[in-house]
Amino acid sequence: MHNDAPNPGFGTFRLEGDTLTKSIHAALEAGYRHIDTAQFYDNEAGVGKAIASSSVPREEIFLTTKVWFDKLEPAALKASVDESLEKLGTDYVDLLLIHWPSPDDAVPMADYLTALKEVKQAGKARHIGVSNFTIAQLDEAVDILGAGEIFTNQIEVHPFLQNRRLVQHCEKLGIKVTAFMPLAVGKVLDEPALQRIADAHGASPAQVTLAWIHQLGYLTIPSSTKARNIQSNIDAFKLTLSESEMAQIAELDRHERIANPDFAPQWDDQPLGG
Repeated sequence: MHNDAPNPGFGTFRLEGDTLTKSIHAALEAGYRHIDTAQFYDNEAGVGKAIASSSVPREEIFLTTKVWFDKLEPAALKASVDESLEKLGTDYVDLLLIHWPSPDDAVPMADYLTALKEVKQAGKARHIGVSNFTIAQLDEAVDILGAGEIFTNQIEVHPFLQNRRLVQHCEKLGIKVTAFMPLAVGKVLDEPALQRIADAHGASPAQVTLAWIHQLGYLTIPSSTKARNIQSNIDAFKLTLSESEMAQIAELDRHERIANPDFAPQWDDQPLGG
């Protein structure tokens, strides 16, 4: 059993069918032991089959899934987790997240977080956490669940959206940061500053970005369908960047948010009314 999430994890958003199976097998062969999926990705059954058909036993894998925001009413949440477990072919997940806070608080947070904790108490999730929660929402969540209960807040972090205020708040609360979209859907590959640092290390801009995230102490879940990139993403954690290189990457923050649906909360890095 993992008390900590293996890092990096392997993200499966937008992967399906044969591509999903091959990618998960390549990730497990490369040494990944953390697989991240979600109800919304509509690929839990494929993820479950890929894990079952791999050479790595289920108990050696840290498996994360997430409850979508239309399933936050307590009874619906619990039923949706049972459905996720059935699709994944397992009787527990290692980490169960609320994917997005309830839009406009349509379902009170106390209702859905209490239900989430009850799922954990029933043995269906080893750890629970949240995703896309703001500073104010994290404070409310800790008030509801108590300190030490929220394993992580999975948020968008990459060189162009460094989300520092929220990150610092997570750290203050003892909540791990999991960086999703770490490569800014490939935009890091075109950034000259990252390319210069990469050249100095005989690495790629993607590897430099992942090394930066690793050195900041965050978990991350890069996604790739190419075996070569799946391998180079995990190898990135062997890189060590200098303080000066870390400082150069810190300068790239431009609050460029990619995952910003119309039901998103009022982000902490947005000016009010922005």
